[in-house]
Amino acid sequence: MIPGSFDYHSPSTVEEAVALLTSLGEDAKVLSGGQSLIPMMKLRLAEPAQLIDINGIAGLEYIREADGYLTIGALTREADLDKSELIQQKYPILHDTAHVIADPLVRNRATIGGNLAHGDPANDHPATMLAVRAEVVATGPNGARNIAIDDFFLGPLTTALAPNEILTEVRIPVPAQGSGGAYVKLERKVGDFAIAGVAAVVTLDGNGNCSAASIGLTNVGPTPIRAGAAEEALTGNALSTDAIAEAGRLAGEASQPTSDHRGSAEYKRAMVQELTIRALTKAKVRAEGGQ
Repeated sequence: MIPGSFDYHSPSTVEEAVALLTSLGEDAKVLSGGQSLIPMMKLRLAEPAQLIDINGIAGLEYIREADGYLTIGALTREADLDKSELIQQKYPILHDTAHVIADPLVRNRATIGGNLAHGDPANDHPATMLAVRAEVVATGPNGARNIAIDDFFLGPLTTALAPNEILTEVRIPVPAQGSGGAYVKLERKVGDFAIAGVAAVVTLDGNGNCSAASIGLTNVGPTPIRAGAAEEALTGNALSTDAIAEAGRLAGEASQPTSDHRGSAEYKRAMVQELTIRALTKAKVRAEGGQ
């Protein structure tokens, strides 16, 4: 199918894009990478009367560290995250995530800002952003504001962005010494949405105990889910095989899957448990300095 008719706008600044969103109202949609919006338009699941293409805005594509944060511009492509030496060496959980999103053709166009702003609970980045305790920068008529990732996803395809705001940056705290993270997903075929996905970050103290833990789940609920009970169970304890297994059990209990063509709810809950064990084990190895 082909999309319905729409008016096309190509602003050159964030301010111009925000002004367009404000004046055009609910009939307007922002086009970033287009890897979610365009297919929906072709299927007539989305029929915006006004399309605001922000790809012509300079200065929104970058990966850099500043003031204790890794900052990523909203127009940064998944392929750039996948290839970045900084990401591979210091933020391997982000490399894990970007590397398994769809396929190379999609990753060449898809953006991290579009991925998060779309608010799809089946996407890979949301779980990882929960695990790394990210925040997003939303820019609107009154300037920029930071939104903690735990407050960002409100429901399926629904986020805390106001109708006239654009997600312009993702901010991730630089990991503490002794930290490691990993993202793992189960998929029917390479590049598919996850049947279930788990992102985990752990920080080890000088005695090898877990001083902090963070676990995010994807595609097992109406929004990405933080496995809070599993995090609490790990914190302050040694990351033994039994402790990790218990965290996996608690993460499975925290999940809210539904049965569909990818499997039964019971199966998905069991997969969350197993994937949590794998993600935590890998994160522990990385925290200890391994790969």
